[in-house]
Amino acid sequence: MYDSKYDCQLLKNQLCFPLYACSKETIRLYRPFLEPFDLTYTQYLALLVLWEEKKINVKAMGKRLFLDSGTLTPVLKCLENKGYITRQRCPEDERVLDVELIEEGAALQDRMLHIPAELAKCVNLTPEEARTLYALLYKALGVVPDVE
Repeated sequence: MYDSKYDCQLLKNQLCFPLYACSKETIRLYRPFLEPFDLTYTQYLALLVLWEEKKINVKAMGKRLFLDSGTLTPVLKCLENKGYITRQRCPEDERVLDVELIEEGAALQDRMLHIPAELAKCVNLTPEEARTLYALLYKALGVVPDVE
């Protein structure tokens, strides 16, 4: 319990703050690794999904990335303009927009393979601590992580 009724409003007592700050700092750490590829962090996340799925609809990708279509659409348009993906209406249902990785986007996977290891060097956690944090963050999101 808190000593004062206002203690619940102290920044140091806010779980959301270290989550926010850590997220912001992690994205900042990615920047020098993504700049040579002219990619934003969100574009990189979309590519991670596409490297795994090859083809997915926008709604399913948004669900995986916790992004709405209003946020995802400009990201995907940019990736399409860079020649990494195609976006097409599903022939069976015109309301569904399919996103597909194309050869140039697939080729990025090998060129960017070093990034996860480089980022791991920047995080002040042991591998075991990182796995624990990963599980706890997904638990907070209400999602069971798909881990190998």
